[in-house]
Amino acid sequence: MSSIIVVGAQWGDEGKGKITDILAKSADFVVRAQGGNNAGHTILRDSQEIRFHLIPSGILHPNTQCLITGGTVIDPGSFLEEVDCLKKEGIDFTGRLWLSNYAHVIFPYHKLLDKLYEKQKKDQFIGTTGKGIGPCYADRISRTGIRLAEFVRPDILKQRLKTTLFSKNQELQNIFQQEPMLLDSLLEECYQLSAKLKPFIAPVEEWVAEALKMRKKVLFEGAQGALLDNNFGSYPYVTSSNTIASGVATGAGIGPTKIDHVLGVVKAYTTRVGEGPLPTVFTEEEQKMFVVSKAREIGTTTGRTRRMGWFDACLVRYSAGLNGFDSMALTKLDILDTLDEIKICTHYRLDGVILESPPPLIEDLARVEPIYEVLEGWRKETSQISSYEEFPEKAVYYLNRISELIDVPISMISVGPDRKSTLFLQQFFKK
Repeated sequence: MSSIIVVGAQWGDEGKGKITDILAKSADFVVRAQGGNNAGHTILRDSQEIRFHLIPSGILHPNTQCLITGGTVIDPGSFLEEVDCLKKEGIDFTGRLWLSNYAHVIFPYHKLLDKLYEKQKKDQFIGTTGKGIGPCYADRISRTGIRLAEFVRPDILKQRLKTTLFSKNQELQNIFQQEPMLLDSLLEECYQLSAKLKPFIAPVEEWVAEALKMRKKVLFEGAQGALLDNNFGSYPYVTSSNTIASGVATGAGIGPTKIDHVLGVVKAYTTRVGEGPLPTVFTEEEQKMFVVSKAREIGTTTGRTRRMGWFDACLVRYSAGLNGFDSMALTKLDILDTLDEIKICTHYRLDGVILESPPPLIEDLARVEPIYEVLEGWRKETSQISSYEEFPEKAVYYLNRISELIDVPISMISVGPDRKSTLFLQQFFKK
């Protein structure tokens, strides 16, 4: 394989960061192509947690070039904070971290409006991160956004920002009764940030195209999860970008024919952070079987506790179809080690009708009845397993049943947060 897209198969938080980190060791390029600093990856390196939001986790590998392409949105301050964190950790990224001219810039008014929109929705709020991602993407679509190409050109930025800020201030003052933002002070802040960002800007889309042409090893790091896709996710409880594999290709500026393998990252159960239905959510008694901190179900970006539920084959089956998964990386199998029984949701029942996949209406998804298949737990520790043959028979049955229900083979299994706690059932990049 030369090019691989890593995509979250559920609502995000499946462990894409770890999977990307492992594969990045053998990659020439790691590419982030959508979303912004609303995403979060936690990598465990030598027992030390390193957290990323926008910078690709491949930055930990000294031979890997990390590219952030035009499908993303950039908060300059947040990006520079991540850069400072890399420096503090002693990670040398000189000549290895690059931004696209085509990426749109998140401004202070985007972040303020994001929070005001959420407050305005009252009990129908989405549960966004409040980082301005949605309003920035909205400006991109309405053709009023400002890209890095304009951001680092002071003469052009002043005129663009003057026009945009007039409109934003009208909204802030007349709808939300907020104080207007001042052009001069905002420009001064932008000029300082743009001078620091300019050295990172490069023709990254051209580099990606050339790398693929030369059959270099390119890893595309998806953000969030397929069920947060702006078109096909659990709308409106979704993110503002296209999180499925084709959206990653679009955001990177490449054609779908250039992709060799789509790897779906799937958690051994289901979790969700933010608002929206979770059909297989644990009952209060079932939740007591898990210690959230041990399960590591705390959001990297938000710090919020994730809701947990049984593995939902309806959702993952739907996700596999949207993305065209060639294989799956299954994570956090070890969290189920102590259970006597484990449930898998194979279908939904809605108004007496059996469904193979989630209904398009969020109101219907909220009232589906999960149809469960109950499996016997293996009740043995798997975190120290180093080969597939060592897995308990009942754990193998669980893995095979998931693969059978999704109709996609499992190529990787993760049984802990460490890099070494990962088993490969298939080779990806050749060394």
